[in-house]
Amino acid sequence: MKFTPLLILISSLLATSLSAEESEFQTTTIDLGVMVGDLEKSIQFYTEAVGFSVVGGFTADSQVVKDSGLGDGEALVIKTLALGKEKGATKIKLMQAKESPRKGSQTYITSQLGFRYLTIHVKNMDVSVTRLKKAGVKILAKGPVALSGGKVYLTVVKDPDGNFVELVGPAGQ
Repeated sequence: MKFTPLLILISSLLATSLSAEESEFQTTTIDLGVMVGDLEKSIQFYTEAVGFSVVGGFTADSQVVKDSGLGDGEALVIKTLALGKEKGATKIKLMQAKESPRKGSQTYITSQLGFRYLTIHVKNMDVSVTRLKKAGVKILAKGPVALSGGKVYLTVVKDPDGNFVELVGPAGQ
């Protein structure tokens, strides 16, 4: 069986439709932590260019960071952003340490191992592309690229630290 991007998208959406009651988990969405070099630039990118909202923030003190194994003891300033207002909305935690960590290869998603990109499903690609351009974000390659015979489009951009963010959805109506 050949897996098309649309089939993969549909199966992904079906998999996320399980309720928390049908799972052993408190919520069926995950939060993703992202180390950033400049917290303010990253907040601006994810809010103005992508559409997240800042919903909170805190500092993980040096003892918590060290005792949990997250770092060598340097405190982390963390801002939480949500993609929507509903209770189960996806959240990202943008984290900055006093000393910026070194960057890995961010040339392509295939350049290194590990989590490589965020996928954000949008309702209207035209609106999303307009927001990206208004925020001064460069769209990679030839995006938006038509998938599934032109019913779904893929637009890929990079955040201020070079992390890939892909937007997937239909063109405007």
